[in-house]
Amino acid sequence: MVLKKSSNCHCEEGGLPDGTCPGGQRQGAIPARARRLLREERPRNDRTKCIRSFGLTLLVALTLIASPIPSARAQTGSSVTASAVIVPAQVAELGFLNSAIIREVNVERGDAVKAGDALAALNTPELEYAVTAAEAAYRSAQSYAELQYYRRVKKYTWKGKVFFETEPREVIQRGNALADRAKASLEVAQATLALSTLAAPFDGTVVAVHALAGELAQLDRPVLTLATLDQLQIETTDLSERDITKIKIGQTATVFVDALGKEFSARVIAIAPRADTLGGDVIYKVTLAFDEQPVGLLWGMTAEVTIMIK
Repeated sequence: MVLKKSSNCHCEEGGLPDGTCPGGQRQGAIPARARRLLREERPRNDRTKCIRSFGLTLLVALTLIASPIPSARAQTGSSVTASAVIVPAQVAELGFLNSAIIREVNVERGDAVKAGDALAALNTPELEYAVTAAEAAYRSAQSYAELQYYRRVKKYTWKGKVFFETEPREVIQRGNALADRAKASLEVAQATLALSTLAAPFDGTVVAVHALAGELAQLDRPVLTLATLDQLQIETTDLSERDITKIKIGQTATVFVDALGKEFSARVIAIAPRADTLGGDVIYKVTLAFDEQPVGLLWGMTAEVTIMIK
């Protein structure tokens, strides 16, 4: 019997009568080599799909990063939300207008002071001497003016009779002018000496001491930093120009302080008339005051402000 080569067999020897090929495969089945190729091709296709998916995800991420991020977060029709920071109501870096050796620093960091308290002083003996000399000159001029005012000059009539009269008005005015000039010089000397003493401009707390006694005070270097830590406020840091027109003085707000993990009530007390820029966005600073300052609140803490606009 002559064997015919089966067209369904992929072997070179052809198919056998029982439907198998010499390689052991049934006719019409996929050869082992072809199956191996298919198994190798499938992972390559999967890897290609993964690479394409990763590339698309990366492109979307880069697009989002490059796009401007709105300054204030999710806004609703009745509120505006923005990031904020806790700051004192008043902050002052205090320094001297004269350059001299610091004689004494009367406060330390953390001290509470009252307005007018002497915080530090320079060693300026020449200015103290100038005040002493000006005081003496003023007393002398004042005495001379009084003498001219009360002085009586002895004179005689044409009959030889003796009488007394006051100094001419011009002489008295000259004495008063000398006294006024001496007083002005004294005030100048006292004002110059006062510049050698650093006084607190308001009630507050000393938050930093930048120089010590014995150091040279420089005109561009602060000696102390004073702040009102008992009157802390909130300042927004990213309120967009798109939302600033909705903000009005007196509007209520809630402030979530991250470090304390609580919300507190506040109100808008100031809106900056001039814009700043942040990452290319135009922003405005809005200041809010707590209805009651929270316990444990510190300068520099971050917060999130939600201002009610309706």
